[in-house]
Amino acid sequence: MARKQLRIGVMFSTTGPYSVVARSMLNGALLAFREVNQSQDVVVLEPVVVNPSGDLTQYRELSLDLLKAGIRQVVGCYTSSSRKEVIPCFEKHDGLLWYPSHYEGFESSDNVIYTGAAPNQHVLPLVDYLVSGVGKRAFCVGSNYIWAWENNRIFREALIARGGAVVAERYLPVGDTEFDQVIASILEQRPDFVFNNLIGTSAYAFFRNFRAACRSAGIDQANEIPVASCTLSEPELGEIGSDAVDGHLSSSVYFSSLRTPENLQFMQAYLESFPDGPVASADAEASYIAVKLLAATLAQVGNDEARAVRGAVANRRLAAPQGEVRIDPQTFHAWLTPRIGRSLANGQFELLLEARQPIAPDPYLVQSSPRFATAMHPPLLRMVKS
Repeated sequence: MARKQLRIGVMFSTTGPYSVVARSMLNGALLAFREVNQSQDVVVLEPVVVNPSGDLTQYRELSLDLLKAGIRQVVGCYTSSSRKEVIPCFEKHDGLLWYPSHYEGFESSDNVIYTGAAPNQHVLPLVDYLVSGVGKRAFCVGSNYIWAWENNRIFREALIARGGAVVAERYLPVGDTEFDQVIASILEQRPDFVFNNLIGTSAYAFFRNFRAACRSAGIDQANEIPVASCTLSEPELGEIGSDAVDGHLSSSVYFSSLRTPENLQFMQAYLESFPDGPVASADAEASYIAVKLLAATLAQVGNDEARAVRGAVANRRLAAPQGEVRIDPQTFHAWLTPRIGRSLANGQFELLLEARQPIAPDPYLVQSSPRFATAMHPPLLRMVKS
């Protein structure tokens, strides 16, 4: 029997201010397509790749192009603003967006499957770690769009509930690299740490400039005012540069240095397939997971109709590079394993803490609201390295 061929949209901004991460996401998706087509006997998946170049108008137009061409399933988007821009298109044309990036939560759409981390899987574990081992006074800086606004709000409420305080918040346009005033304010306030929600080229410039300013002031930045993020990943460490790459904290569900058998196999295949990079990231793994889950569901359903696929993906499990992943039938977000890492000079992360098992997604913070019940349901993390 001939295998059924289905076209799948793939939409990442492989050029533009956050192209390094987006290219790693595309690599993760393409690797999964290759493995699926080599191993499955039921369906062949044909990726149809488009590049919005970080332009919100292009995200909308390209989404409509894919949907009007009869493509019902699309893996893509990195930023929350791009996701918000395209969701109405998927709802109108009855398509399904597979969103493979950590995000700020507080969203509900019948036309999205989320394979990246929800706020209780990255923000709240980071707050717990910082309060217990670093300090309670934070300076928040971010790119001026929904991801940073909401992430900082959740972080602030969780930190205050634990007896901490945010001394200041600053926002800059995506792609902005002028940080003199922000850095001067940080050095004046002398917080215990900086919570970073800058993305792309803005983030890389901030890390470099902040390290240089601290060095000029005689401050050991990595130890005295560490920078903590929920976005920083391996391909971005190379963009920061060797003078400022080490000592940064990152809360993530995946690091490429994990020693699970599944990750060792994933990393070998990834490096062989994409020797010119960018290296794998948490978002690349989330893209890989999205395609693998989508392929298994399409093989079961036999077609790409959005409602049928959404119904069949509930409770589906995958032995992913990070560990077991499954789709929650209530929220259609993924159960994932929170971890805390610290960047090293070699461009990798050393693992500091990790959850003992996958954590249920709580995208609306109903079970773990920082405002009302922050400390009641923290993920059970075990120390890997002090």
